[in-house]
Amino acid sequence: MDPSPPHVAPSPSRNGLPIVDVPLERDVFLRTLIRHLAGTLQDIVGLKEAEGFVTIVGQRMGDEINAMYRAALNVPRLTPPQVAEVCVDLKRRIHGEFAVEEMDDDKIVFVNSACPFAEKVIGRPALCMMTSNVFGTIAAENLGYGKVALEETIATGAKRCRVILYLRRSDASATAEGREYVSTE
Repeated sequence: MDPSPPHVAPSPSRNGLPIVDVPLERDVFLRTLIRHLAGTLQDIVGLKEAEGFVTIVGQRMGDEINAMYRAALNVPRLTPPQVAEVCVDLKRRIHGEFAVEEMDDDKIVFVNSACPFAEKVIGRPALCMMTSNVFGTIAAENLGYGKVALEETIATGAKRCRVILYLRRSDASATAEGREYVSTE
């Protein structure tokens, strides 16, 4: 959050405090809170362990989001094209700008130019585990398998994110650095 002093507007007061122009509302507050939580974890327990904590949250979010989309679409399982559409749609709803760059039977390649955490993600790569776990969980719970490779991320200073979601085990998925997800059903 910007530490510069707030501008005091010449307007009526609320509860004795003049109405001030402070760039603070729920979205900014929550993104800042999450940034500080991730940063504290990264600083105290290290990046890998922080990613582990975020992984648990991401798994739970992935399960909930998967269930919501299945119910809304009235399907027992999503198809690979539906997995791609759901991933793009959920990111759009939370102010990400994900798009499918490429898709085949083995993988979906996503690119993203705007992180849902906005500037708050910079320097907090542990937060990328939210994307990894949500995408991986949705793929695994619908297709039996998912592996997520975070090739480029805004969090680590790239201008965009490039995320590969492998839909089945293959030579390419085996050599890719990433996290594997398998169905729990």
